[in-house]
Amino acid sequence: MTQVFPTQTRRTGGHQRVRMSYEEFLEWDGENQHVEWVDGEVIPMPPITGAHNDAGNYLIRLFGAFLDYHSIGVLRTDPFQMKTGPALPGRAPDLMFIARRNLRRLQARFLDGPADLVVEIISPGSQTVDRVHKFREYEQGGVREYWLINPARRQAEFYRRGRDGRFHLVTIGEDRIYHSVAMKGLWINVEWLWDCPPIGTVLREWGIV
Repeated sequence: MTQVFPTQTRRTGGHQRVRMSYEEFLEWDGENQHVEWVDGEVIPMPPITGAHNDAGNYLIRLFGAFLDYHSIGVLRTDPFQMKTGPALPGRAPDLMFIARRNLRRLQARFLDGPADLVVEIISPGSQTVDRVHKFREYEQGGVREYWLINPARRQAEFYRRGRDGRFHLVTIGEDRIYHSVAMKGLWINVEWLWDCPPIGTVLREWGIV
């Protein structure tokens, strides 16, 4: 692989900011790969908490188990890139699901277009990015469904793209069950995100085993 050198560097707030094209970014061999590409700059992401890591690992196992039995698409996780549009940043969602009909968007190093379902897990340093910046970008870029998970507060928000092209919050009932529209057939009890029941128990709840 050809080694890629940054086009330009500058310091902002005590941190070195590296400028390069998105094509260069995809080939970049920087030391810190927990990064995203925004407005031509390589942006380091804040450290995650243990609760963030636990929630992410559990969702990977949960989605993976579901997709083992329902071959409806594929899962990608951070630091795999998603570029929803030419003028939009390159992001690395915590998790994203790409439906089988959209697999043509999946390139070797990035998803060239929106995922069907994106999950971001909030850490203390990512509140504004996840709730404001990424929310607007994913909405504009055509993501069909967006989950915002906050382990510290035991809160989960589920947004679906409406006919108006905007994200709309889905109200969760007293049963605490959410049914995904992007990952057809998947439903979860929101409490699973914090209680992390064994995957075998969930498979029985789904009627798979």
